[in-house]
Amino acid sequence: MNRHRTPLVAALLTVLAALGATAPATGAGGTTAPDPDAPHRGVVTGARTPDRSPGRDRAVRAFENGRRARGGTWAHHPPTATGRPAADVTHNWWGIFPRPGSHDGITATHTVDPSYKVSSADDFTYAPTTKAQNSCMEIVTAYWNSGDEIWAWDWCGKGGPAKVLTVDADFLATYTTGTGGGRSYSVQLVRDAASGNRWSSYLYNVRTRSWNLLYQQSGTDQSGLAHGWDMFEIYASVDPATGVGHYCAEAWNTVFDSSAIQLRANGAWKPASPADAPWTEDRPDGSAFLCPPLRFVQAGANDHWTVRQ
Repeated sequence: MNRHRTPLVAALLTVLAALGATAPATGAGGTTAPDPDAPHRGVVTGARTPDRSPGRDRAVRAFENGRRARGGTWAHHPPTATGRPAADVTHNWWGIFPRPGSHDGITATHTVDPSYKVSSADDFTYAPTTKAQNSCMEIVTAYWNSGDEIWAWDWCGKGGPAKVLTVDADFLATYTTGTGGGRSYSVQLVRDAASGNRWSSYLYNVRTRSWNLLYQQSGTDQSGLAHGWDMFEIYASVDPATGVGHYCAEAWNTVFDSSAIQLRANGAWKPASPADAPWTEDRPDGSAFLCPPLRFVQAGANDHWTVRQ
């Protein structure tokens, strides 16, 4: 199933060099967010609850190249300089969709691979990328031809990447554990206590063993989506030399992984489960992602996923 996305205009990005102040990730009821250094629940296998509808998918994503783009507001999938979508880009995604009403916070540990480099200006790999239901930001591991970055995408304001961190040596030393392509960082989004729809996002600082405020915003979520997500997402063009997506060769050795996914409800954190965070699709076909050898692994039920070749 093909879904189209337009390429990002480079002028959209305003790189902010400094992170926000260090703060504990607390929210409704004053509960402290879980420490990613603490032991997590073991991987559990079990029944899956697929919850994907192509018709619904088309409907909820229609705004991408529609109302918001025509109205001059940057959508998550922004228009080209001409305002028209790129013609030959496949958009697809896979992961979990936390249900409406199931949470007011989400946390996960995401991999980041500084060796993965995107060549085509039309291509974007957002993997992993996460957003809570009604949250004012989405935190994206963004790979594109201008570099590897972490974005706080604003869903309640002007739209677009409101905070951008380059995946450089300083970022890796401050926020990641592991080596090479096996590095990972931890992220949290929480709705703040007694604040209406004000949200804060944090990255875990491995040097100070504390959560650093990344981005904070309030207002009305303009995504048009009732659910949250934690997923692998691509916008891919075909390499005419191979007949598959450029990224398929470029990310040959890259593992996209989201683990320790937890949702906050009634002041408590718990691992995402089939009941509250179904898979978008049970057994995706790599060919639908322009990469036939791609494998989609349900590593937990439903708090851990891996995409790799």
